[in-house]
Amino acid sequence: MTDAVFANPEAPVLSAPRRRRLPNRRCAFALALGGALLLIAVVAAGLLAGPAAQATDFAAKSLPPSLIHPFGTDWMGRDMLLRTVAGLSTSVLVGLMAAAASSLIALSLAAAAALGPRWADAAVSWLIDLMMGIPHIVLLILISYALGKGFWGVTIGVALTHWPSLARILRAEILQCASSDFVAAAARLGAGRLAIAARHMVPYVLPQFVVGLVLLFPHAILHEAAITFLGFGLPPEMPAIGIILSEAMGYLSAGLWWLAVFPGLALVICVMLFDVVGTSLRKLVDPAYAQE
Repeated sequence: MTDAVFANPEAPVLSAPRRRRLPNRRCAFALALGGALLLIAVVAAGLLAGPAAQATDFAAKSLPPSLIHPFGTDWMGRDMLLRTVAGLSTSVLVGLMAAAASSLIALSLAAAAALGPRWADAAVSWLIDLMMGIPHIVLLILISYALGKGFWGVTIGVALTHWPSLARILRAEILQCASSDFVAAAARLGAGRLAIAARHMVPYVLPQFVVGLVLLFPHAILHEAAITFLGFGLPPEMPAIGIILSEAMGYLSAGLWWLAVFPGLALVICVMLFDVVGTSLRKLVDPAYAQE
């Protein structure tokens, strides 16, 4: 058996040599940093292009893509490249703020359920079941409409509706960590609750938290675009991908295909870019990828 393993050059390697692992981690770090810088650049460019994106020129309305207007112009002569960048900036800000707030809500409730008294666990479990039993998009529309729609209405609505699944996962991870041998050993050695949480539980649930945050962002940004498309999200005067796509629907039959194609592709690329950032971060913080 041993001779056969040594004779087989294709035998699996349980741990890659350090000199082979380092380039992979550098590549993951470079991808995460590059993707984050691109997202920051999109947000900054959108904020700077906000006033210009609203400028109208009826002498240049409904122009197809060209060197002067790479994404064409709409029925009011507005440059679609500037509108798309400004809309992406708004969508990214809503998605990031909502995903971050929703992740923190999930972590707080999961910690209260796993480490608190039994009634807290029962209350959080009941709340999770209640939120997951209500149709997602309907609850999001109701919260956004009740808060007056707009930027903060959509952001708060997305944040309050996207935490249950992550909270359930984090609760299970914290319970598993709390019942582990190394936590029991730390408690016997005199470590306090805060020390155990900081040194053991936070690193234990950090990969799951990062993955949950990564998965929440595409949901947040796409749901923001969806309810804005339906008219329950951002106001029409604010550039957003959902508004651009909603307005473009009435002009597709007239042959103005660029009004929907380019903003839609930009939204998909932006979501995929954040997925690259999240996947790279997961490889850096998840112990399961330490030997790759």
